[in-house]
Amino acid sequence: MTERVTITPTHRYRNNDKLIGIGNEFWDMSERNGLAGIVADLDAGVLRAAPGHEFIDAGHEFVNFSCCSYLDLDSHPKVVEGGIEALRRYGVLDHCIARSRVQIPAMLELEDSLGELFGAHVVCSIAASTATFGLLPLIASGHLGNGTRPLMIFDKNAHVSMANLKPVCADETEVVTCGHHDLDYIEDACRRYERVAYVCDGSDSLGGYAPVKELAELQDKYGLLVYYDDSHSLSAYGERGVGYVRSHSPVLDERTIVVVTLNKAFGTSGAAIVLDGYEKETLRVIERFGGALNYSQLLNTPAVGAGLASAEIHRTPELTALQNRLQTNIALFDSLIRTDQAGSTFPIRLVPMSDDTVIEAGRRVFEAGFYVSPVFFPIVARGTAGLRVMMRTGQTEEQIRRLCAVLTQVGARSVTPEPGEVAR
Repeated sequence: MTERVTITPTHRYRNNDKLIGIGNEFWDMSERNGLAGIVADLDAGVLRAAPGHEFIDAGHEFVNFSCCSYLDLDSHPKVVEGGIEALRRYGVLDHCIARSRVQIPAMLELEDSLGELFGAHVVCSIAASTATFGLLPLIASGHLGNGTRPLMIFDKNAHVSMANLKPVCADETEVVTCGHHDLDYIEDACRRYERVAYVCDGSDSLGGYAPVKELAELQDKYGLLVYYDDSHSLSAYGERGVGYVRSHSPVLDERTIVVVTLNKAFGTSGAAIVLDGYEKETLRVIERFGGALNYSQLLNTPAVGAGLASAEIHRTPELTALQNRLQTNIALFDSLIRTDQAGSTFPIRLVPMSDDTVIEAGRRVFEAGFYVSPVFFPIVARGTAGLRVMMRTGQTEEQIRRLCAVLTQVGARSVTPEPGEVAR
């Protein structure tokens, strides 16, 4: 009998044994403490746990401080009505056919509206991860860019939706990983390689922004291509909510590609690929060969209608008012709790905890009537766990103050030092 071959993984780009083996311990603890798998009903901004979860009493009320709808546009009456109106207008929920074959005008109407908002060409996708799956392999092969296969540098902290594409891109070109926004590493690569593409978050899901101006200098000096996922800053940042990258990068041409989800502060669903300087022929390559970008998985009609309504809000003073209220809430939190993100306009704060205490701390906060996400490996590096707090426009001053009081009870650093404590 022929001996069967045992496969030894290379783990060049991912290691599921490590991710699942360690990560599952934290997720299991989260579930045991009622911090994962929660089912809840929304009522006037307050969530009430629904029946059917063995760790939570039905009717337990809590305020959600772990939601990415930073401007609360997902429940805006105009956005909700926009989805309903589009469904009535077109009379179909999901026109299930590839966009390169046949499509109803709704998607093009949304792309035109978003294109005017961004001042660029926009291609919509069902999700940012879907857009990334379609685009990064085309960058790797040189079909999206200047025709040269680049060295692809993935930022160490790049979101998993991008990092998961490393082995796919590696089938087309050379792939490496650099330290978080390691500009020296990137410039050294630019000196040695004919073409370099850098893949990173424009706004980090754990707080902070990419060094877009410094990267723009490398773009001008070496022709560096930068692929940003700027999902967390869309709508919440910038004039008309165009996000951090498009508000600050001086290089907005074919050397800069930005992907944003519409699910977060924009308040709807789907994603937008924002492209500057690309000819029609290249856009056709994206539509035809960008994987799921051309499958029968387009935004459904209500999502398109809601997106059109949200885009209109972005053109009004109401958006600025919402952004200002969000910043007021962020400043209030920063005046009470010390974090490394304090002072930033970014709406996420990471309250440091140890791996041993983060789940217990999250449970105590939840019992007190607030939900914040415990984050742990592989969401963050081992030893850097914490409670991720997400600020929103609709949170009240009372809710923020009460949450901060609870956070200090579970180990957060107060801005006002306790007796005997030295302020840092």
